[in-house]
Amino acid sequence: MEIIHISAECYPAAKVGGLADVVGSLPKYQTLMGHQSTVIMPFYHGKFSRENEFSNIFSGVARLGHANFAFNVLKFQKNQLGYELYLFDIPGLFDRENVYSYKDDTERFITFQIAVLNWLKERKETPDVVHCHDQQTGFIPFLMSKVREYQRFEHVPTVFTIHNGQYQGQFGFEKLYYLPPFHSYYNGLIEWHNLINPLASAIKCAWKVTTVSPSYLDEISHSMNGMEDLLRTERGKSLGILNGIDADVWNPETDPMLEKNFNTKTFEEGKKANKEMLCTQFGLDPNKPLFTFIGRLVGEKGADILPGIIYDVLHYKPGEQNILILGSGEKHIEHALLHLEDQFKGNYCSYIGYNEKLSHLIYAGADFLLMPSRVEPCGLNQMYALRYGTIPVVRRTGGLRDTVTDIGDHGFGVCHDQCTISDVTHAIHRAKHICREKRTFKRIRKQIMEIDHSWNRAALEYIELYQSLKL
Repeated sequence: MEIIHISAECYPAAKVGGLADVVGSLPKYQTLMGHQSTVIMPFYHGKFSRENEFSNIFSGVARLGHANFAFNVLKFQKNQLGYELYLFDIPGLFDRENVYSYKDDTERFITFQIAVLNWLKERKETPDVVHCHDQQTGFIPFLMSKVREYQRFEHVPTVFTIHNGQYQGQFGFEKLYYLPPFHSYYNGLIEWHNLINPLASAIKCAWKVTTVSPSYLDEISHSMNGMEDLLRTERGKSLGILNGIDADVWNPETDPMLEKNFNTKTFEEGKKANKEMLCTQFGLDPNKPLFTFIGRLVGEKGADILPGIIYDVLHYKPGEQNILILGSGEKHIEHALLHLEDQFKGNYCSYIGYNEKLSHLIYAGADFLLMPSRVEPCGLNQMYALRYGTIPVVRRTGGLRDTVTDIGDHGFGVCHDQCTISDVTHAIHRAKHICREKRTFKRIRKQIMEIDHSWNRAALEYIELYQSLKL
């Protein structure tokens, strides 16, 4: 079976969030199962493009409204990803460092989708399934089924995965002419609340819609920025498939980024060595419980309440624990976190920015990982933490609900219900109690390292989904 994944992100080529990790791993596991799985994404002018070699396999023209754009299809030369990676170089639109947050993102990603279909149309082979990810690829199911120019693909099954339904990409009908010509009868398939909406279009037109966890599908059916009715209408063709993690990349026994590797037999000494390395680097005491946060510093992740949590925990219970933050995002959150460092020196530190190696070291050396998310469609951080013997402290939402069971419910994590300072500080105090119970602490850390959250299960679920769509 030939499977084509189309996405704005794919690790290691470009990463903003969990979307990149999923698209960078799922095709690899599908290939290992004997299928031909390919990834198509834009060619950004970042570190990956500067440090690697690509061959130009096709040159063409994409039309956006009244303008033509030349594009090149570049194939990643190194055979190290486990799947083929094709990148679309579109001068004037994607020759930039960042993935998103440009004023012309609408024009950029519509052109990308048109260019992708123009290239696929020129290939001799017809894919067995096209799998689109998030709203940046949301028009492809519509274009494949309703635009005459691409009618060759009208019987090719399409699957659309919602990684984060908060971002919908909507814009006004004054830009309708950007799309290739189609009968006005189909306008309703791209519209939602009087705006053109690529996410709504994908939900309406894709053969199947998936979310990255079962609980997230339930949640967005009741709360998704005004799209709840559409989700409920299309619920019959929708299902939640819990993401996995790449167990080869995230493996404490072989991870080259760690100070000391370890497994379920050697985790105590291994985690101790990594914790000591972390604490030395950030001026913390390795003999105290280490709570960490890794991620984007935005309200969606609950990062806006981190300064209040840090203050309450360290002001009222000084010296009992350490806190380490790794992330970047909204400037006022970054400033608030940095401002607390002098006040709680020796017990708290933050690293503002992105550092892949440091994130691995934190997963390996920390005792607990904080995830107070308001929205967490699946969450991968808690799975990485489990793999490295770090206990998650999470809010019961989305994929966190599906992957972490509270110790009070015969589970292995610490869960809370609200994204509030009081709820999280109470959860931290509960976590410290686990840390004091040495035998329980050791048992849980060993137990969570043995949980299998690899992509094997999820990849098989997607293959079975694809096969169910065969005509």
